[in-house]
Amino acid sequence: MHVTSTVSSEERKGADVVVVPVWYDKKQAVLACKGKEFQALVEFPLHSGDFHGKEGETLLLYRGGSKEKRVLLVGLGGTGSCLPDSLRRAYAAAVKALRAKKIKSAHFLFPSMELMSREVICKAVIEGVLLSNYAFDALKGESERATTIDKVCFCGLDKEENSLLKRAQTVVQSVHFVRDLVSRNADDVNSETLVKIAKDLAKEHAQIKATILDKKHLEKEKLGLILAVGQGAELSPVLILLEYKGDPRSKEVTALVGKGITYDTGGLNIKTSGMETMKCDMAGSAAVLGTLQAAAELKLKKNLLCVLAVAENAIGPKSYKPGDVFRSYCGKTVEISNTDAEGRLVLADALSYIQKNHAPDRIIDLATLTGGIVVAIGEEATGLFCNDEELCLALEKAGERTHERVWRMPLYPEYKELLKSSIADIKNSGARKASPCQGAIFLSEFIGKKMPWAHLDIAGTAYLSELKGYHPTYATGVGVRLLIDFLEHLDDGK
Repeated sequence: MHVTSTVSSEERKGADVVVVPVWYDKKQAVLACKGKEFQALVEFPLHSGDFHGKEGETLLLYRGGSKEKRVLLVGLGGTGSCLPDSLRRAYAAAVKALRAKKIKSAHFLFPSMELMSREVICKAVIEGVLLSNYAFDALKGESERATTIDKVCFCGLDKEENSLLKRAQTVVQSVHFVRDLVSRNADDVNSETLVKIAKDLAKEHAQIKATILDKKHLEKEKLGLILAVGQGAELSPVLILLEYKGDPRSKEVTALVGKGITYDTGGLNIKTSGMETMKCDMAGSAAVLGTLQAAAELKLKKNLLCVLAVAENAIGPKSYKPGDVFRSYCGKTVEISNTDAEGRLVLADALSYIQKNHAPDRIIDLATLTGGIVVAIGEEATGLFCNDEELCLALEKAGERTHERVWRMPLYPEYKELLKSSIADIKNSGARKASPCQGAIFLSEFIGKKMPWAHLDIAGTAYLSELKGYHPTYATGVGVRLLIDFLEHLDDGK
C-alpha cells in the first residue's frame, strides 16, 4: 500500500473515491469536515434522511468532472459520544465498503470536533484506515485473493501531523507482521522460523543483538520446564533473547517475554475442542517480535530485552506426562497435573533465566495462557495481572489510549492453595475455578519479590472468534500498539 498526505484537501490529486465524514444528528446529519465542494452533492441524502450519519454507516455517491468520480459518506455517530475508537471503527467501515467495491485508490478527509484534540483525531483516523486495509490471503489461489486499497492519501495533515502518519505506518506494519505470523501454518512458523526472524532483525538493526539458546544450551543451563514441554516435538525448544539498545547511555531495561507455543495439542491431556486455532498459541512471542521491530524502526530511545520461549506441545512417545515432576531453572520442582497448562512452564523458565542473568528493571509477559480469561472478560480486553501499582497504571493508560484495553485481575495469595502438590514444590494446574488467576499465581512464584512484573493474558484478544471493526482477520496483532505506547510514555508518568 502506497500512503501519502497533503496539507489541504484542495491539494489532493485524482483518485477513485474521496471519503467524507458525517456527524449523526436527530434532526439531520451534517458534514463533519470543511468542504463546500461536497455541500451540493450531499444535500439531498442528508435532507431526505437516506443517510443518518450513524457510526459505521456508509453511502456511495457519484459525481462527474471532479478529482474523484465517487464520494463515500461515512457516519461517525454523534459528536458527544464520539471516542477515538469510534473514529477507528467508522473509518474501518469506510475501508470495508471500498474494498467490497474493489476500489484501488482513496482520499480520506479528517473530521473536526471540539471534544477531541487534533492529534488524537488524526491518529485514530489513520489507524482505522491502515489497520483495516489488510488481508491474509497468502494461502489462497490468485482468483480468491482479497482486494485491498493500493493507494491511500490523507488530506489535511501539516508537517507535524505528517510525523504521526509515519509513526502509525511503522507501528501498523508491525501489527500486520504479527498477524501474518499468527495466521500462517504451524509447520511454517516453528522454532527454526522464529530463530531466523530473530537473526534477521539483528542483521538489519545494529542496535539489536540476538542470543539463541538451543537444546544443547537449554540442557547445559538446566531449563527443565521448557525442555519438558518441547521434548515430544520433532523440532527442539529454544529460548531466543534479543537485546535492543535504543538508549546506550541508560542502564534501564524493560524485558518483554512472549509465550511461543508454535502449536498446542494439549499434550497427553489432549484438547477436546478448539485445536484448529492452536497455531495462534505463539501470539505472545509474535507480539514481542512485532514490538521490537516497531521500536527499532522508530528508533525508540528505550532499552529492551525481548525474550521468546518457544516450543511445540506435541503428542508422541517422548511427550512429557501428567504426574511427572520436573525441576525448573530456578530450582523449584513442578508436578505436571495437566500437560495443557504448558505455556506457564516455558514462561517460568524464561522469567527465571532473565532475572538471574540480565536483571531488567521491569518485566512484562504476554501469553495466550488460559481459555478462562475469555470466559471471564470475553474478547474486549486483555487480562492484566500485576504486582506493581505504577506499572499497572501505566499499562492501563496505554490500553485506554490505544483501545488495546487491559482489565486488572486479582493475584490473591489464596490461589496458590489450588496449586499445592504432595510430591513437588508446586503443581502447574489445579481445579477448574479461577483458571486465569491460577496461571498468573503460578508465574508469580518465579518472580523476585522486588521485581515489577505484569502478566498479560491475551487468549481472548490475540485471536478473535469473529471478525469485527478494524480486525479483518482473526489474528489481531494485539500487544504491539499497547507496548509501543507504554514505552513511549514510560518516562513521563502518563
